[in-house]
Formats: sequence, structure tokens, C-alpha cells
Amino acid sequence: MLKQKKYLIVFLYFLLIIILSFIGCKNMNNKTIDKLPAMKEPLITHIYTADPSAHVFEDKIYIYPSHDIENDIPFSNDGAQFDMRDYHVFSMENLESPVIDHGEVLNINDIPWVKKQLWAPDAAFKNNTYYLYFPAKDDNGIFHIGVAISDKPSGPFIPQPEPIPGSYSIDPTVFIDDDNQAYMYFGGIWGGQLEKWITGSFNKDAKGPIESEPALGPKVVKMADNMLEFDGEIQEIKILDENKNTITAADNNRRFFEAVWVHKYNGLYYLSYSTGDTHYIVYATSNNPTGPFIFRGKILEPVTGWTTHHSIVKFKGKWYLFYHDSTLSGGITHLRNIKYAELNHNPDGTIKTINPYK
Repeated sequence: MLKQKKYLIVFLYFLLIIILSFIGCKNMNNKTIDKLPAMKEPLITHIYTADPSAHVFEDKIYIYPSHDIENDIPFSNDGAQFDMRDYHVFSMENLESPVIDHGEVLNINDIPWVKKQLWAPDAAFKNNTYYLYFPAKDDNGIFHIGVAISDKPSGPFIPQPEPIPGSYSIDPTVFIDDDNQAYMYFGGIWGGQLEKWITGSFNKDAKGPIESEPALGPKVVKMADNMLEFDGEIQEIKILDENKNTITAADNNRRFFEAVWVHKYNGLYYLSYSTGDTHYIVYATSNNPTGPFIFRGKILEPVTGWTTHHSIVKFKGKWYLFYHDSTLSGGITHLRNIKYAELNHNPDGTIKTINPYK
């Protein structure tokens, strides 16, 4: 009898373990459905994608990324290994739906002035036209910014025969304000060549500011109504600390490196960007789209891989951060993949920092 009771107790114990495990797995499965795709799973796995520029067009999310390709080019600070040759466009009905690859929408061979390196693009809609903005190097190895047009957000895009007059450097992003005025923000140091343009013309030997001097800021310029050229002078954006002192070149955790993006929330302009070699996405705010901007904090902690690049978009009442890392390739720096996470603004206007792996 005692032996039977003992067996019964053991049986009930293991039955309890099985029930609790089932409940735990059910909860974990629900968590996986709700959270893991947003925070841990690449959106696109059949090709390598990076630098996601996300927009809401026609009540869908459209993503305009760069397209990483495998190559044997050695790693270098000027980014030679990032030798992208074309662009694809992707769309999602919602954040739970499948991602649609609309295929190649622009190829390097279609752009007369481009020699190599179709880097991070952006898109905009105005004048009943969709515009794709992209940086690329010409025959002299100098980055300029080009534009291609389409009557559909999914492309294909037809490039203009020449780059935008007066354009240079990388990472163009276009923000259209409430008054319908469009602004282009751009720039990136090191491989992005921004420090080569300090005098207003390209100098391949220019080194940029020393550590004690103000850091280089991204550039901003008004776009003409036709969205194909600039309207006015290019200005450098000042990024200041909490005491309104200009952030220095030595301040690697806060100074601008590349990947500028602008969004507007509660009437405030948010300038976000990558700090580069410290791998943060950070942000600053201003009451004016051209600044100066006051540094506020971090949006995204470092990701797997050397680069970090993002966009921020509002969709169906919520805000989302699109970004990339290199988990799909096992950490290969020039073979990246797109992810996303929900972004939350605090009541005081600050943004909650996102850890991409928690």
C-alpha cells in the first residue's frame, strides 16, 4: 500500500511538471508570436538587406533597403566591402503579414553616372510621384546623391541621368513637413566622405576636425518643389549637449557618424543617427527642422555587426524602429538583415532605449 502511494505521488508530481511545462510553452509560444519576430527574427531571409528606410504608402509599410552581396573584398574603414549593385523594394500589409519582395527596382547598370556602391537609399512621395534617393560613387570614386522616379511605391524606378546638382556624401533621407516643404538630410564620415567636403569642394586628403573641435554634423537642405534638385544652400546641423555646447569629435558616444533620420512627434523634430564606431542609434530634438538640435539619449543599443542604421515610422497609431544587424550571416559585417521593434515615446518626449536582444 505504501509502495502504491509512493508511485501515485511520483505520478502526480510528473503530471504537475507536464502541466506546468505545457502552460509555460503556451505562454512562450504566445510571446514568440507577439515579440520575437519584432525583436529577434530577420524580416527577410532570402537575400541580405540593410539600412532599411520604412514608409507608409497606400496604407502599407514599404521598406527601401540596400542589398548586401557576398564578396571577397577585405574590410576597410572606407567601406569597400559594401559593394552593393541594386535595390529591391519590400512591402507588408501589416506587421504580422508576409513580406513581399517586389524584386529589383533599380540596377547600377541603369544609372549612367554611377560606377559602384549603391548604398543606403530613402524614398518620398510628392507630386503624385514616388522618389527613390540613393548615394553612389562616380568614376572618380566620389559619392553623390541620385534620384529615380516611379508612379508606384513598388517601382520600378527610372533614374535621372545625372546626380542631384551640388550633392555629395551618403545616406540621404527626405522629410516632408506639415507645410509640404521637403528637406533632405544626408552625410557620413569616413567611408561617407563628409570630412572631405569641409571647404565646400572635394579634398581627398582632408582629415576632418581634431578631437577637441566640434564634431561634423549632418547636412540639411530644402528640396525644390520638383523634388529633383536643391532649393537653397546646404547647411550643417549643429548638435548640442544639454548645456548647449557643441558636441566634440572626441565624444564618440554622442557625435554624428552616419545614418541620419528625421521624424516629428507632438510638434517636435527628432534627429536620429548612428554614432558609428560605438554602434549606438541616438537622437536629438529641436523646434526647427534645421536645428540646432539638443542631444537627448539613445534609441538602440549596439547590434551584431559593425554598422547600425535605422528608420522610424508611424503605422496604425504606433511607432516602429526598423534597423539591421548581421545575425543572418553569423556576424559578417557586410551581410546584414532587417529587423524591427516597437518604439515608445515617454510623456516627457524622450524615447525609451531599445535593447535588440532582450
